[in-house]
Amino acid sequence: MKESTPEIHKKEAKKSFSFALITISTSRYEKYGNPSLPEEAEDLSGKAMKDLLEAACHKVSFYRLVSDEKTSITDAVFAALDSSTDIVITSGGTGLAPKDLTIESITPIFEKEIPGFGELFRYKSLEDIGTSVILTRAVAGVIKGKAVFCLPGSPNAVKLALSEIIIPEAGHIVRHVKE
Repeated sequence: MKESTPEIHKKEAKKSFSFALITISTSRYEKYGNPSLPEEAEDLSGKAMKDLLEAACHKVSFYRLVSDEKTSITDAVFAALDSSTDIVITSGGTGLAPKDLTIESITPIFEKEIPGFGELFRYKSLEDIGTSVILTRAVAGVIKGKAVFCLPGSPNAVKLALSEIIIPEAGHIVRHVKE
């Protein structure tokens, strides 16, 4: 049986990547400041992402906890982009509350959007959370030749996004954004 183009691309892609994780939470930031690991801030979503990535033989080379403020968010994203990471993932601040500013902070700096990510994430979330899936504004895009994913802050949401979308497609995504 002949392999399809996506399978060929995945097979040819690098297998291990470096990730930057940014957790966006004003209350957690006010309580813990600038921890170097998610465990130091009781960051369950950050820890879940770190554990999933490391279990898949990827490296977490950057971690930052920031408040829900546009400048803090964009500064952290640019710091991550300037580090030796392949993919940046944010968690938190994607909802509809007035303090949720992740999407307003990051989407204006996207050079390209990856609309299929948000669509697929919401589709896969439907079984778990039902029609309240309409409340998430999870998105992805490309900035400075690196993929940036903006995820909700719940541990279940980050586990779903990483295990079912981001980790399986990491090589394919990185290969395309760097071409």
